[in-house]
Amino acid sequence: MSLYSHLIKDLGYEKAIISRFALSAPKKYKVYQIPKRTSGTRLIAHPSKALKKYQYSIINYLSKIIQLHPCATAYVRNKGIKVNALQHKDSKYLLKMDFQNFFHSLTPQLLNEAFERKGTDLEQPELYLLRNLLFWAPNKASIGKVVLSIGAPSSPLISNFIMHPFDEEIYNICKAQNIIYTRYADDITFSTNQKEVLFEIPSIVKKQLNIFFHGAISVNNKKTVFSSKAHNRHITGITITNEGKLSLGRERKRMISTLIHHSIINKLPASDYSYLNGLLSFAKDIEPVFITRMINKYSLDALKNISLKSKKGNS
Repeated sequence: MSLYSHLIKDLGYEKAIISRFALSAPKKYKVYQIPKRTSGTRLIAHPSKALKKYQYSIINYLSKIIQLHPCATAYVRNKGIKVNALQHKDSKYLLKMDFQNFFHSLTPQLLNEAFERKGTDLEQPELYLLRNLLFWAPNKASIGKVVLSIGAPSSPLISNFIMHPFDEEIYNICKAQNIIYTRYADDITFSTNQKEVLFEIPSIVKKQLNIFFHGAISVNNKKTVFSSKAHNRHITGITITNEGKLSLGRERKRMISTLIHHSIINKLPASDYSYLNGLLSFAKDIEPVFITRMINKYSLDALKNISLKSKKGNS
């Protein structure tokens, strides 16, 4: 079934309506910025409700024909930052790298090449739909260059599919050297128990990026970090202790404790209850013993109250 046929059947729209909507779809985004976890801001382009409906339908269509690599741990069911970190917990040596401006580096051309490598022949009308319905036009004046947006529900699947050949090649190179490799979106992690073997990896990564993506995707050299059990090891926001256990880290635990205290004395803004409840859920998954300590310190009722107020704020 072609993409047009799928959308007609799934959404109930006529082909002419779909084509007309796709004409201006790359501009149907609300753009805003949010603060990053460390410093600076992140540009979010959130698709309109109507466009999001198309994107969810396309996800259903593509999920049946595209392939993701097992090393990709972001936006994949039954995976996530915990699974990503667990794979490296028993390794002595760690290397973390980061892609520069990742989502905004991914273009329709890279998606087309991913399909070609897979041997999937799509007709020009289908490629047109994928370009206009999945990619965002940063230029407000005209629809020129389009890129994946941070905020579209389809971007995670598309990014993982585009990265599949790179993941496969890096995985095979690392496996031959007893190196563990995982990728969580733009964060890539390598670990091993062999001393100094990781020092060659950055140049290998840059070489493979050029081979597969012609320089469109590059490494953020400022975020290339080598570490070992002699120092704190952090992977996608999770601390790995010297005993090989996952931890929230001291700063995050201190912050959560402070926020709980503020909620008890009614000094926590109503808008922050949802954020705190999310942190508690994250803590329960990563370091359950910390939640036990918070219950012993503040009481179970205090944590239940946070959950209740979070639900009221979201209703």
